[in-house]
Amino acid sequence: MNHGTAAADMTGRTCMITGATSGIGKAAALGLARLGASLVLVGRSRDRGERTLEEVQRVSTSGEVDLRLADLSSQAEIRQLVKDFLATGHPLHVLLNNAGLINRRREESVDGIEMTFAVNHLAYFLLAELLRERLQTSAPARIVNVASDAHEQAGGRLDFDDLESRRRYGFMRVYAKSKLANILFTRELARRLEGSGVTANCMHPGFVGTNFARNNGPIESAAMLLLRPFIRSPEKGAETAIHLCVSREVTGVSGQYFHDCRALRPRDYAENDEDARSLWEVSEGMTRFGI
Repeated sequence: MNHGTAAADMTGRTCMITGATSGIGKAAALGLARLGASLVLVGRSRDRGERTLEEVQRVSTSGEVDLRLADLSSQAEIRQLVKDFLATGHPLHVLLNNAGLINRRREESVDGIEMTFAVNHLAYFLLAELLRERLQTSAPARIVNVASDAHEQAGGRLDFDDLESRRRYGFMRVYAKSKLANILFTRELARRLEGSGVTANCMHPGFVGTNFARNNGPIESAAMLLLRPFIRSPEKGAETAIHLCVSREVTGVSGQYFHDCRALRPRDYAENDEDARSLWEVSEGMTRFGI
């Protein structure tokens, strides 16, 4: 693998990966397992999770691979996931927030929050905050958030009066807004982590062929088939995520947006510090953090 990741030794370092049972998450898990990392695989489906667990264990050079089941649209399940992990006493050196979805129709989570925003942003926020102390005591540590260049389709700055798209719901715009939120969140998180030994970066994986849009019916599935010649493999899409998890080249780098293992500038509205701070405050309220 390019950019220094092949030589990285992750022996003795623990990585938690969400959305680890398919697509980019699974590819990242396999790559990190080959580098010797101990892994905590987070998925929603037991069947898919157990198949992935066996596959990752076969290539792992450390043999330490754990499966945790959680529906990340549920804040209660996120809190239980973290509680159970913290009870093990294990360190945590990398949190790879990868799980995500796109919904053609508006749905709400069990917490009454628009589903795309709940999974694609609030789950990232809540996991990072609940695990922050363990990451800091395990430092040097890294948080990597999977964002997307889809943020360019958000239509400008976040609308804080309608973050949950109650007034108007267009599934691609809603997804784009969630990816913009990922970048803004990473920016503010990095600021708050300064001096802690924990870095936070985000990345665009490219247009990757996964199970991502298959919950939306035959039209979207057919579109994915037509676009297949232009689609990256999950392995290629995971390269930058792995790079940010392990590479010495990004030691100490924080608050950046990467694609193909290089730091890039996102759209200017994704670098708006006022919006980043406002999003953080709203996210604290929506997750009842600390309660």
